[in-house]
Amino acid sequence: MEKIDKLDRQILNIISRNARIPFKDVAEECGVSRAAIHQRVQRMIDMNVIVGSGYHINPKILGYNTCTYIGVKLERGSMYKDVVPEFEKIPEVVECHFTTGPYTLLIKLYARDNEHLMELLNSQIQEIEGVTATETLISLRQSVKREIPIFDVAE
Repeated sequence: MEKIDKLDRQILNIISRNARIPFKDVAEECGVSRAAIHQRVQRMIDMNVIVGSGYHINPKILGYNTCTYIGVKLERGSMYKDVVPEFEKIPEVVECHFTTGPYTLLIKLYARDNEHLMELLNSQIQEIEGVTATETLISLRQSVKREIPIFDVAE
């Protein structure tokens, strides 16, 4: 696998702050040509250094006022491969992680309100075969959200 160098890291720092920044502005800030930026970004996409792109949508504007993390315990950890597709069928579930610790899975979901959350828990999540217990943590406010820091390997 190719390594990323100092210029790649500089580009990543810039575009992770603003994915819509024009390549000409990135090139100017990095002191290289626009073509060089385009080639490097494309190479990092091909290498899976850059994965995905798009807009972040504010769930509250769409009426999803409750952000929730739910620890899910399964009968057996190996059941995750059968349970995860069931979570994929629930549109409000936006993340699912296979974890160590007290829970087999940790999911993040958005609900319109507490009543909607209760409906999701009681009628969908806890009805999935293999789910033995759930623990719900409601996020009162997201205090930090950012991309992973991009350091030079020598740092």
